[in-house]
Amino acid sequence: MARLLIKTAGLENRLLELKLGPNRIGRDPESDFQIVHPTVSSLHCELLLSDVGVKLRDLESTNGTFVDGKPVKEVDLMAGQLVRLGDVQLLVENTDANVAIPQFNNLDIPAPPVMEQNGAILCRRHPHAPSTHQCTACKEAMCDRCVHRVRRKGGKITLLLCPHCSSPVELIGGPKSEKKKSIFTRVGETVKMKLTRVLHINR
Repeated sequence: MARLLIKTAGLENRLLELKLGPNRIGRDPESDFQIVHPTVSSLHCELLLSDVGVKLRDLESTNGTFVDGKPVKEVDLMAGQLVRLGDVQLLVENTDANVAIPQFNNLDIPAPPVMEQNGAILCRRHPHAPSTHQCTACKEAMCDRCVHRVRRKGGKITLLLCPHCSSPVELIGGPKSEKKKSIFTRVGETVKMKLTRVLHINR
């Protein structure tokens, strides 16, 4: 990781290891790196570490910021350069940023579903059971036994959740819709309701 070494007597051999993003240096205790020296301002400068290196930015300091003896307001640093904050001298040892790439465990990826010849998808946890639900996030297919059912305290709605990633699940093929009734069926039901009402009144 990028770092600078203080060379000034009384402060020497102190190592400043930078973190990604802005690193503020100054006398102020709230600074990322506090340097208690009369020629260093409360907020003297900022070192911005990114994947392309280190950028030095002066923060309107009283005694100025210098790189290899030249006053600077903003500059990209290189290893081996000398930075001076007032009368405090620092050696740039490294300007590299070690950006860690997270590793993913392949075991966390759901196995592909098993499909029968008739097109039915089998549950991978219960190989003899057909899958009835699918996760909306990780797309894992599962049988009804695998679905986690959660009801909030005082609530009437039961949440159906994936056992793998806890995302909502839905019925494979979407919710089953009721068969549309014909006009003759609807008329028959209406007549039956009215007839029942008339008989009830005449009793």
